[in-house]
Amino acid sequence: MSDPTTHTLRIEGLHATAGNTEILRGVDLEVSSGRVHAVMGPNGSGKSTLAHVVMGRPGYEVTAGSVTLDGADVLGLAPWERAQAGLFLAMQHPTEVPGVSAAQALAEALALRDGANGSGADHLEQIRRMLEAEAGAIGLKTELVERPLNVDMSGGEKKRNETVQLAVLQPRIAILDEIDSGLDIDALRACANRIEALTEIGLGVLAITHFTRVLEYLRPDEVHVIVDGRIVGSGGPELAEALEADGYAPYLPDEPEPGVAVSIGGLGSALGAGAGSSAADDPFADPWADQLDELG
Repeated sequence: MSDPTTHTLRIEGLHATAGNTEILRGVDLEVSSGRVHAVMGPNGSGKSTLAHVVMGRPGYEVTAGSVTLDGADVLGLAPWERAQAGLFLAMQHPTEVPGVSAAQALAEALALRDGANGSGADHLEQIRRMLEAEAGAIGLKTELVERPLNVDMSGGEKKRNETVQLAVLQPRIAILDEIDSGLDIDALRACANRIEALTEIGLGVLAITHFTRVLEYLRPDEVHVIVDGRIVGSGGPELAEALEADGYAPYLPDEPEPGVAVSIGGLGSALGAGAGSSAADDPFADPWADQLDELG
């Protein structure tokens, strides 16, 4: 979908809850074509929730704010319509889809987006060749893209497979939810370098991560710190270096006095005398995922 037009994902005053717990508390971000924005923060700060809400995952309720792509409302669209409009989410925990190959899935996705004949044998073969070429470029065994989508793949292979799909689909804006987790250094370099190359032809990237190592290869234009559902600091690439050196302590709230109830990382936990409330579970949560990562 890459083209010379500049595309912009704009998030303004975004508040969102899961169950009865408010997780996002007023997020403002803007990501445009060819730019890489990194969002970093401690566990439970709202990073993954931000990705889920923008892509329309069920189980979250937007209570205030807006998300637009090129000025058009995103929040009113179904998840597949958001993808059709040009958004892509590389998931922290990629889903296995038995019985459907990557070639079949992407052929249908491209057909829906571009009006091509996704069921035609020639179109399917073209997609298969593109997948094999992209897999070879990042060191993923080409036979893996012939399997049912993500089935019987290691965590690192699934992340490479997400990168392959991103390169074939070429969306307008890609959200990377901890693309670096589960990758060894060679795989990380290969995936990040491929995504970096896509930014040079117009891809905008919102990269969510705990660590700076991915940013050594996928170089950010801006870095944002999210704590307790709010962006509490922004800066250039040097901010990531400062976080690597000092951690998140400069951005965390002061320690509460004994007996005062507080909310940690957007999870709504309560500490101290008289506390007892707990966060409602996301009914759509991945049973294999870390709860903090799901809300983080």
